[in-house]
Amino acid sequence: MNEKLKIFSKGILDVSPLMIPVVPFGIIFGVIGMDLGIGPYMTFGLSVIIFGGASQIVLLQLFSGGASSLVILSSVGAVNSRHFLYGAVLSENLSNLKIIWKIILSYILTDQAFAVSNNYFKKNKRNKVYHYHLLGSGLTCWTIWQISTIVGILLGSVVPEELGLQFAIPITFLALLINDFTKIKHIIVMLVSGLIATFGYLTVPFKAYIIVAALSALVVAALLTNIKINKR
Repeated sequence: MNEKLKIFSKGILDVSPLMIPVVPFGIIFGVIGMDLGIGPYMTFGLSVIIFGGASQIVLLQLFSGGASSLVILSSVGAVNSRHFLYGAVLSENLSNLKIIWKIILSYILTDQAFAVSNNYFKKNKRNKVYHYHLLGSGLTCWTIWQISTIVGILLGSVVPEELGLQFAIPITFLALLINDFTKIKHIIVMLVSGLIATFGYLTVPFKAYIIVAALSALVVAALLTNIKINKR
């Protein structure tokens, strides 16, 4: 087997187990997009253009809440800002690639693809074509996400509006936070963020309550981390 194809296939195999929770997430996004009346083309277009589950859900939540375009764009940008960190980590391995490769890999870079490919890069530093691993893992994530979105769109078109599936947005985020309930400092940060977002929904101008809540949570998290470090 060609070495590039072998590494590409390795990326697909490594990321495949992580695709299990992605499928229902993508379906929920598609259903909610239809429930909000965005339409199938716009809903699918968001998955193609943005290609970021959490940021797409945030976009829908703010859109349904009547937030301004500035708040929506800044919130989506803030959620996706973690990719700057991913890029900084991977730049050590991918800096020598041509610009077209960097653009492609940047577009398909997701949390799951970063996790498995970065681990592969560390173990195969001498391999000159190891970026095909990220290509395989990233394209797998992209394909599964788009298919899941389409399934959600098809389901959303037949689900009665009376069911009001917008409740799935907070439930989805709660599911993502389950693992963080085991540490008290995580719970404190989540409570602070949740309370500020709740009270700020009606009081913060321009519907920017999510940004204010997120920044407040970051400050609290930094303080808690600093206290822990000082105790050592």
